[in-house]
Amino acid sequence: MTVSSRYTILGLMSGTSGDGLDIACCEFSKNNAWNFKIIRAQTVPFPSELGHSLQNAHLNDAQSLECLDLEFGKWMGEVSRKFCLDHQLQPMAIASHGHTVFHRPELNMTKQIGNGFTLSHYSGFPVINDFRKLDVILGGQGAPLVPIGDALLFNDFDFALNLGGIANISMDNNGQRLAFDTCPFNLLFNHFALLSGKSYDDSGNLAKSGTVIPALLSDLEALPFYQQKGAKSLGRENISEDFLPVVNKASNSSNDILATLSEHFSDCIAKTILDHVGPKLTKSQLLITGGGAYNTFFINKLSNKISHKVNVVLPEKQIIDFKEALVFAFLAVLRLREENNCLASVTGASRDNCGGTIFGLFNKNKI
Repeated sequence: MTVSSRYTILGLMSGTSGDGLDIACCEFSKNNAWNFKIIRAQTVPFPSELGHSLQNAHLNDAQSLECLDLEFGKWMGEVSRKFCLDHQLQPMAIASHGHTVFHRPELNMTKQIGNGFTLSHYSGFPVINDFRKLDVILGGQGAPLVPIGDALLFNDFDFALNLGGIANISMDNNGQRLAFDTCPFNLLFNHFALLSGKSYDDSGNLAKSGTVIPALLSDLEALPFYQQKGAKSLGRENISEDFLPVVNKASNSSNDILATLSEHFSDCIAKTILDHVGPKLTKSQLLITGGGAYNTFFINKLSNKISHKVNVVLPEKQIIDFKEALVFAFLAVLRLREENNCLASVTGASRDNCGGTIFGLFNKNKI
């Protein structure tokens, strides 16, 4: 395949928080290093019925899940086509994360829906998706995938923390990239905010009004996930089967539970960061993105625990909101160049690998 030095890719990200589809049209170029620009970006909320179906996809039988796979691919294709027409964009391809239904790497299984053929047909563009499966087959976690983008696009930062449905962190460790999920995040925050009548805890104000529950804090710290070493990841199943039963034992108010979760998550993340801060004369730099970056109460709590060694950096809103869509577009670029886009040092796979399945035909003059 002829290798270009400039690519325009439409990145699609449907995260575990389940609030909508992030779309980012991104341009990448390479001279000595990679450069990027987000040309246009938007979050499209899921139609209520589709959003409900996606949130409950893990409960479907095989036939219903196959139908949802096709329906979601069609909807993403139509949304992508309209986005490109509205903004006069002509990307080379669409990179789609898809919507995760199951993620059980210990069973060599991960499942993201949003059918590639359907997405390609209804958008009118080639599609690259299914980025996780090869790594899982090679014995890896299939997650996180964003660290290759942290290494090649955001290497000015010592740490990159994404606060989405699940919190994950990426860092350089003596020239080797390390990354893993640190703890749940918005999946649990949003669950208990709903019990207080809110779709999410705006700025962390509900948690701020609550009181930490010491017994629950101890029970959370004792969960088996935190005893695991090396590559590890969390899925929705872990939240339902491991975390929620522990939290639901507490008879306290939702606001007290949110306060306790804020304390717990900030403890987990602060410990991870401080354990990996090197002997630098200057403070390390931590980049924070994802919806949790707007949780002011949590950010202040985390900052207070690490500020003696680490500067917390909140980038421009476009990077906070669309960094993951940007990086999945970049994964597609690496896939087109047949370069590794998944790091064994991060996932625990038997080797670095180049994941992603291609649907549709490319204009070979543009690759």
